[in-house]
Formats: sequence, structure tokens, C-alpha cells
Amino acid sequence: MKQLNLIIAILILSSINIRAQVNQKSELFITLQKKDSILFEQGFNKCNLNAIVNLITYDFEFYHDQNGIQDKKTFLTNFNESICENPRGKPIRKLVKGSLRVFPLYNEGKLYGAIQSGIHDFYMINNREQRFTENAKFLATWILEEGEWKLKKELSYDHKKPEKYDVRFEDGYPFPLFNTDLEIQSLLKDLKIPSLSIGYIYDGQLQQIRSFGEQKKDIPVRYNSIYKVASLTKPITAIVVLKLVEAGKWNLDEPLAKYYIDPDIKESSFLNQLTTRNVLSQKSGFPNWRYLRADKKLTFEFKPGTKFQYSGEGFEYLRKAIERKFKKSLEKIAKEMLFTPLKMNDTFYYWTKTTDESRYAVESDTMGQPMKYEKYYTSNAAANLLTTVEDYSKFLTHILQHAGLSQQLYNEFIQSQTEVKTGVNWGLGMQILPNLPDHELALQHTGGDDGTKCMVLLLPKSKRGLIIFINSENGLIIWKKIIEEYLGETGKEIVKRNLNKTEKQD
Repeated sequence: MKQLNLIIAILILSSINIRAQVNQKSELFITLQKKDSILFEQGFNKCNLNAIVNLITYDFEFYHDQNGIQDKKTFLTNFNESICENPRGKPIRKLVKGSLRVFPLYNEGKLYGAIQSGIHDFYMINNREQRFTENAKFLATWILEEGEWKLKKELSYDHKKPEKYDVRFEDGYPFPLFNTDLEIQSLLKDLKIPSLSIGYIYDGQLQQIRSFGEQKKDIPVRYNSIYKVASLTKPITAIVVLKLVEAGKWNLDEPLAKYYIDPDIKESSFLNQLTTRNVLSQKSGFPNWRYLRADKKLTFEFKPGTKFQYSGEGFEYLRKAIERKFKKSLEKIAKEMLFTPLKMNDTFYYWTKTTDESRYAVESDTMGQPMKYEKYYTSNAAANLLTTVEDYSKFLTHILQHAGLSQQLYNEFIQSQTEVKTGVNWGLGMQILPNLPDHELALQHTGGDDGTKCMVLLLPKSKRGLIIFINSENGLIIWKKIIEEYLGETGKEIVKRNLNKTEKQD
């Protein structure tokens, strides 16, 4: 390690003149940021060796604090064997946001190169999981050769497993209840559950994705399998709407009748009491779905804002009002404000031409048999969202970072708007479980439809989260075990309150 630190010092001090780091909006920073992206996104993550070869000089050298010094030939050989052909899985690298720095190198006033530094996280991916393994710092020396930027030296050092990892994750088995993957597979078989996918957020970051079983017959579920997550659509819609509020384009307490009136309730005296706040806090006064009523009509079953009643119709009413005002679909608004910025590339309100059906986890009945699934081609603000564990985790970590909302609006989102019963409340789009062990509160939402049972949990204080996707009618049976194993005493209290809930959802 001392030898490597000396090499780094020599490289930096031997430069004739190093000026202060460049602005992140400068042409030099953006150019080398793109080069770094090609090197790692195309080369390291996708095993495109040609992308690497085209970037490095003929005398390229690679310094590693654990594997020594490598010349160009040795580096490319080792890269292919340890990265592209690794029998344990495929390592990938993600740049730590905000860590990249660029320092220009000058000689007699002329720019001839640059030093680039940063921090990257490493993950291991195989057919079942994405596991966060370690992070490290890097230092790269770029040289201008005939107007082209080439990588001359790359140093990777200070590799470590951060203290935030629970020791039980180090071997890739975050399920101390079970000793091996085979035991988990056996449990799924006994319960006739085709697949289970779990995402775990720790310290505000996705730490692991674990997937077990088959998304359909003879096709193993993968870390990027696509699930229909039913009412987990609602938190997505809620955050999109709150972003409109934050931007000053929408009002939480304005009557929705200003933009839309359903023909079934056009004569109701409650029209002007129906607001976005009442919808998001599940006090719209509507039934869950009008088709569940004997008359199949939408109606106010009580005055909006006066009591709790879970309702998909309320979210759909809100969608229609928003689409009327902005003259664009909720899908398009969500893509602009949420999906694209967070790179949720596999998340859609409905089936599109780009939805990869080969990755779809088909719903199943109580006997584990696949069910016929329906494809939807229009937005539903309350249900039918298609997504992956990784994509939904991006959304949840965004919430942990306050979702781009002001402190005041974020506080409204996580504070009780409706008391359902003791220990179970509702905020602006998610359920709230206050006064948990260690002074924690939980944000949660479930997603249940025929053949699919999903759940997400967030603990804002400790910045933990849990995503559970199950393509089975029997999914509720194993929620308890998963939550308790991952979240300990807090998880046990969450399970207790869920078992004692009386309200009907999904």
C-alpha cells in the first residue's frame, strides 16, 4: 500500500503544472466524463474489449493495490478472465454520484493531459442477485494524442467493504433463517410460489437484489425480471403529483371539479369537497372500484375528507383531472418527471413496444399454475404498473432523499393525514406506521392483484428499505418471514400491525 501511495504521489508531483480542478460544466470535465463512461459502462460493465482498446495508449499501465502493476497486454488478459468470464458472476461498476474530479495538466501554458479521480462501487451479478461487494478510489492520467484523449495510467486503490454492511451479507446470504439457496427454493416449492424477488436498501442505497424460482415455466427469474405490482402504482402516482405541486403547477387543496367531473356524480353536492389531498390520503369518499358496487356506478359514499376509505377510483379521478389540465397522459408526465431522471428504464404504467415480455414474471394461482395475463395499453393511476426490483428501489431511494420536494411538502408526505386505527395512519400516498422501535417510522404500501402479491417498506430514519415482489396468489404467506429477517425487531412490530389491520386494500 505504501508503494502504491508513493507511485500516486510521484505521478501527481511529476506533472509540470497542475491547475485547480475544472468546473463540472466545462468542456474538459464533460469530455473526460464521457470517456470514463465508455471505459466502464461499455468496457467494464458490458465486456466490450474494443471500447477499452480504443481508449488506452500503447504503453498503458494499470496499478492495483491488491493485484500489482499490469502492462497493457496483461491488463486485457486479466480483465477478460476476471470480469467477462468470471464463474462467480458478472462484476459491474457504478460511479459514486458527485465523486468525479478533473485536474488539467499544462506544459508551457499548453494543455497536454489531465488527472481524473473519483470513487466507484462494485456489484456482483448472477442469475439470482445483484450483490454490493466493495468500493474503491481511482485515479486516471489522460493524455492528448493528436487531438484525441487516451488513457495512459489507471490506478485503483483503497478497496474496502464499507462498515455499513451487515456481516450476514458478506457471503451473499441475507436470509439467516435459511442456510442455502436450495432451502429457499424448497420453501417456494412447498408454497407453490413460482418466484420471489427481494431488494434491500441499506444506508440509503440498494445493497442487494435476490431472486429465486421461475418467472415462467423453465425460465429462471432474474434480477431484472418485470413484475406487475398492482397498487404499488399509487406511490409512483403520488410522488409525480407532488412534484407537480412543488413546481407550482398543481394545488393540493383545489377542487378537482375545476378540471374534471365524472358523469356519474355531476349532480353531487360533494363535488367541490373532492381535492388532491383527499385522494392521496384515501379520504375521497369513493368506493375502491365502482364495478364492485351493485349498480356499477361511481358515487360518494360519504363526504370527502371526513374519514378513511381505500379507493382506486380516487386515484383514477385524479389522473383524469391532471390529464385534462396538462393535455398529456400520466405515463408521459411520469416519464418526464420521474422515470427518465431516475433512469427507471423498465417502468411503465402499461405495456409498450419496448416492454421486454421475455422478462415478465407471469402471475400464478394458489396451485402455482400460470394465469392468463391481460396487457393494458392505457395509464391507470392506481394499478397495473410494470417494473423491476431495481427500478422500484431507485424510486424508494429517491423518496429517502426527499424526492426533490421542499422540506415542508416532504413533511406533509410522511406525516399522518388520516388515522386508520391505532398505529396505522395514511400520508399523502403511502401508509405510515409511527412509533416503531428506535423511534422509527415506516412508510409502506402493498400491491395485491390476482396472482401477484408485492410489498415495499421504507424506514426514513435509518435509511433502510425492503422490496418484495412475488408472482403468486400465495405471496402473503411468506411476507412475515422476509420482513422479520431483514428488519429485526422493527420488522416484527411492522408485521404485528399488518396482521392487525382491518382496512381492505387492493
